[in-house]
Amino acid sequence: MSVLLSVLVGVLAAYILIYYSLFKGTRFKSNVTLKGKTAIVTGSNTGIGKTTALDLAKRGARAILACRNKEKSEVAVYDIRKESGNPEVFDMHLDLASLKSVRDFAETFLMSEPRLDLLINNAGLIASGRTEDGFGMAFGVNHIGHFLLTLLLLDRLKQAEHSRVVNVSALLHRLGSVDFNLLNTQKDVVTGQSSWHAFRAYCHSKLCNVLFTRELANRLEGTSVTCYCLHPGVIATEIGRNMGVLQKLLFLPMSKLFFLDPEGGAQTTLYCALQEGLEPLSGRYFSSCALQNVSAHGWDDALAKKLWEVSERLCGLS
Repeated sequence: MSVLLSVLVGVLAAYILIYYSLFKGTRFKSNVTLKGKTAIVTGSNTGIGKTTALDLAKRGARAILACRNKEKSEVAVYDIRKESGNPEVFDMHLDLASLKSVRDFAETFLMSEPRLDLLINNAGLIASGRTEDGFGMAFGVNHIGHFLLTLLLLDRLKQAEHSRVVNVSALLHRLGSVDFNLLNTQKDVVTGQSSWHAFRAYCHSKLCNVLFTRELANRLEGTSVTCYCLHPGVIATEIGRNMGVLQKLLFLPMSKLFFLDPEGGAQTTLYCALQEGLEPLSGRYFSSCALQNVSAHGWDDALAKKLWEVSERLCGLS
């Protein structure tokens, strides 16, 4: 019995050590206030997006929750207003799987909001299927929707004295690549609709986030706008809500044991959005509130430029 108890204590101690050293993550600490500033956070009715919006609201920002699900976003607005004490929290409908919805959101925002200081492209998913415009779901939502949204709001961002775009990527971008032949012929980065293809599409879309950030920084050089991308950590959120039953059975226990909670997952996003002095690092990639290297593909300026040009064409901007 004592041996079994010792083993259990050892396992628990090892779990605590691993969790807090590898998975708990770094906390961002700053007294920056955002009174008078406006922020958009996509996918902010749950998970790290909601936690990010809450932090910004606590700092006094006018926070716009850009979400697809109206019912969930209204609940999130209520929760954030109540916890932050800030009444300047609103929801606006945005479905990143629809380019029309992205354009409608941008038009509504530009007509109703005189300024934009922070654009946090947080929403993301792992899913098969197609968007309204025929893109692969992961590529369409995680990259194309945010690409179009950013470009439509860029002039408003430039009007602020200092503004930032923050793109939530992932460590899995290291497994990603971009097949332009597939993009041109199938409007997707994978050839199938299986769970494996959905995972691969997610990896490819996260590389697109890195490349988009890099090219955006190049094009914004000399302006008041800077941009950053990041790996938030491995988060226990609803990102896998479209997984199959078997994948969820394997994913959920692991997420509860080892993954960061939404508060932990929001820290690097907040760092990229609020940390002073980051301007010289525009276009770079962060994790655990620190600068990190990207994959070899992620450094490729020619690849980033080509992805930008193809994305413009796919969005109907060129």
